[in-house]
Amino acid sequence: MTDTAETFHNDVTMLRNDAQHQYELRVSGELASVAQFRELPGHVDFTHTETLDPARGKGMAKILARYALDDVSASGKRIIPHCSFIAGFLRRHEDYAQITDWPETG
Repeated sequence: MTDTAETFHNDVTMLRNDAQHQYELRVSGELASVAQFRELPGHVDFTHTETLDPARGKGMAKILARYALDDVSASGKRIIPHCSFIAGFLRRHEDYAQITDWPETG
């Protein structure tokens, strides 16, 4: 899963960048959205998701979230959503419930 890219449409590419600990969505080669993570034994802990200008408000983070969560699912690992965006996405998409370990709140 290291640095594998998937291209959608003519100019959108998504990849897992292990060196930077983030999933990336690029438009025409330019970074548009990132989902940062920590690799843990048996888990991927999502810590922060951000969409950069001028891609904000175009649904890029939702597309990237689906890609990242599907990648974690395919790896056989579980999801920990410390990132508020990923947590909200998971609450709206129950198909990931069986592989999600919610962090303790306190």
